[in-house]
Amino acid sequence: MPDVETPPQQKHLGRIVSIGIIAAALITGLLVVNETNKFPRTDDAEVFANFIGIAPQVDGPITQLAVQDNAFIKQGNLLFQIDPRPYEYSLEKAKSDLATLEGQIGDQRRTIASQVSAVGAARANTDSAAANVDRAAAAVNEAKANVAAAQAGLDSANAELLYTTNNFHRIEPLLARQFVTVDQVDQVRTAVTARQQAVQQQRSQLLLAQAQVASAQAAYLQTKAAQEQSHAQLGQSQHSVLTIEPLTAQRGGRASAVQTAEYNLNNCKVYAPFDARVTNLTISQGAYAHTGQQVFTLIDTRVWWAVANFRETQLHHIVPGMHADVYVLSRPQIKYDGVVDSVGFGVRPDTTLVGTFVTSGLPDVQRSLNWVHLATRYPVRVRINAPETEPFRLSESAVVVIRGDKN
Repeated sequence: MPDVETPPQQKHLGRIVSIGIIAAALITGLLVVNETNKFPRTDDAEVFANFIGIAPQVDGPITQLAVQDNAFIKQGNLLFQIDPRPYEYSLEKAKSDLATLEGQIGDQRRTIASQVSAVGAARANTDSAAANVDRAAAAVNEAKANVAAAQAGLDSANAELLYTTNNFHRIEPLLARQFVTVDQVDQVRTAVTARQQAVQQQRSQLLLAQAQVASAQAAYLQTKAAQEQSHAQLGQSQHSVLTIEPLTAQRGGRASAVQTAEYNLNNCKVYAPFDARVTNLTISQGAYAHTGQQVFTLIDTRVWWAVANFRETQLHHIVPGMHADVYVLSRPQIKYDGVVDSVGFGVRPDTTLVGTFVTSGLPDVQRSLNWVHLATRYPVRVRINAPETEPFRLSESAVVVIRGDKN
């Protein structure tokens, strides 16, 4: 059968259609590239929320477990309770120890007051002894003055006796010559006798005054000894006064023990710190909880993010505050409004390129196609503007499109 030759008009039309298809493909590609650059998008994103591991701060068996796995719980609701009895006993003991210390401080204060009174009495005795010493010293001085006065009286009596005696010796020989009368001689003799008696009396007074000096000196020595004894008693009473500082210094420790016991008792009940959803519950009532050992996890449902990993070539089109559209793959027909919170500034280096000198502390964004050098992806955190009751799940797959406009 002979070949049918295509008409020239048909060939020309085919060329035009082919050129149009190629041009349309190029235009479409340029539009897609422009749209992608203007509105960066990625399907390498996950829904994210803050979460914390709930761990008790005291040890003990769990007597009440008030939550269920994957249940929603409001802030302030009870999560679980640990047997509080040992901590109640510890609190009572700490309070009793503090009360005992306060009683000891009260007793010590009363004892110190009694001892201070004893010190006052000893000081009064010392003052009295000092006064007695002064009086005894005055008595000694007075006795010495009496001795001096008695000695002066004796000297005067001796002088008068000597004068009277000499006068008698002058007059007595004159009686034989009849120059004086017998009566005159008798008067002089009587005067001599009287002077002798006066001398004897003054000598007795001198001896008495000397004896009084000796007695006063002995009394003075006795009062000095009493004064020294009172000083010794005062020193002893002062040194025997107790101090209250060693007991009052224990107040802080006893009070802190009470506060620690109260803190531990309060931590027997664990409450939800925020609205959250319980997950990874692997413990049951009756299990023994250990301090710091997590029993389950709470997902903070108050704020949700989409953590989207964008290529480094797209980051200059993304700044915090831009709006974004977020699609969750479990509900692709729903578009959630989002706002860029932050753009990442660091990820873990590719160990195939730089080695393992950095092991932790940075986000780990995996690359695919190891045999092709791909652009590094950085996490961009987009806050989802959705009600708290929206049923998001942690690590859900998502698609994020940055719209470019800011608030």
